Amino acid sequence: MALWVYAALLRLLTPLYLLRLWRRGAKEPLYRQSLGERLGFYGSASTQPGRLWIHAVSLGETRAASALIAALREREPGLRILLTQSTATGREAAQALLREGDALAWLPYDTPGAVRRFLRHWQPRLGVLMETEVWPTLQREAERAGVKMVLANARLSEKSLRQGQRFAALLRPAARRMTLALAQTEADAQRIRAMGTARVEVAGNLKYDIAVDAGLIARGQAWAGRVARPVLMLAVSREGEEAALLREWQSQPQPRPLLAIVPRHPQRFDEIAGLVTASGFTLARRSTWGDEPPAEALAAEVWLGDSMREMPLYYGLAGVALLGGSFEPLGGQNLIEAAACGCPVVTGPHTFNFAEATELAVAAGAAQQCAGLPEALAAGLSLCHDDAARQATAARALAFSRAHQGAATRMAAALRPLLHPQPAMP
Repeated sequence: MALWVYAALLRLLTPLYLLRLWRRGAKEPLYRQSLGERLGFYGSASTQPGRLWIHAVSLGETRAASALIAALREREPGLRILLTQSTATGREAAQALLREGDALAWLPYDTPGAVRRFLRHWQPRLGVLMETEVWPTLQREAERAGVKMVLANARLSEKSLRQGQRFAALLRPAARRMTLALAQTEADAQRIRAMGTARVEVAGNLKYDIAVDAGLIARGQAWAGRVARPVLMLAVSREGEEAALLREWQSQPQPRPLLAIVPRHPQRFDEIAGLVTASGFTLARRSTWGDEPPAEALAAEVWLGDSMREMPLYYGLAGVALLGGSFEPLGGQNLIEAAACGCPVVTGPHTFNFAEATELAVAAGAAQQCAGLPEALAAGLSLCHDDAARQATAARALAFSRAHQGAATRMAAALRPLLHPQPAMP
């Protein structure tokens, strides 16, 4: 009954869902591309059934999936993959992962008809959902179609567990239908078992295995040398955090470091630019120059990182990163990429989506956690002006990153028996 009500509600909301995608497409045109796929219409019949299907909703999950894909291809060079996403940033990143024989598509809206059309068209060999993506209709229809489903790099916070338990009639059957969950931590594994998934293994976090672009890091470091003053960055910031930091920044004495702000969502770039100029600071936007910042950018008080796929560059540029999503009750952001780039991190109190990684990084001396933004800003400025402490923290960050690698290898090993199931004994 719960699933029937859920499906009926989604059917009623379909026009609003499509309208929302169309509106988002005004700023991010990819949202208007192949809209029919959102309802399960993929054109002519699939000519290559049997792909490994990996769903990564957005940019972060797609980048994590890249490490798993690399590990799988190392063991199975001929593996053909279907990649699906839900967001424009995820789809754009996924295009770079495709090889001959692979395919890219939008994941359909979670209504029975759309999901059945998707499964009938692509006929995947195995489905892998990244991190937190559990969809009630998708799970049921995959089971009916004989497609085993795996949750990889799985995480579940206490808050999400409580929310899931409130909708247990809908979500518990979906969790039970999961063939395997490969959890990031033992705490995640325990919570996933509590939701009803029977087979759960702890495999670590794929994001430690993501290859960072050393060339981008080096370019950022070269830019930092040209700036000739410390650089403090607010990284992958979320709503409300930029305005709060700019208010704090106005009270800081001169000379101030260069402040760099890199918002998480590209649709907010213009909004943040307006906030900076309204606060009275001179602004330089990364999108306005090529390989080297011009003189007016070097003289600006604030840089806006309004470009995509350049986070290693920004971490190379910054002496210290204040990690966004953690200064409002949003669950934090992943600090692993910053550590892999050797950038010291200061987080706020709200890190429940990345609790264990944050705790481990703090214990390793690779990061600091503060009670709020004013305290974090003070800690960040202190590191900016203490070269020895900053360099020591950067070295600990790199060591922390290397010590936690290996999840991609473990997950690839767990998936291969499901890709090649043994025939049942007579």
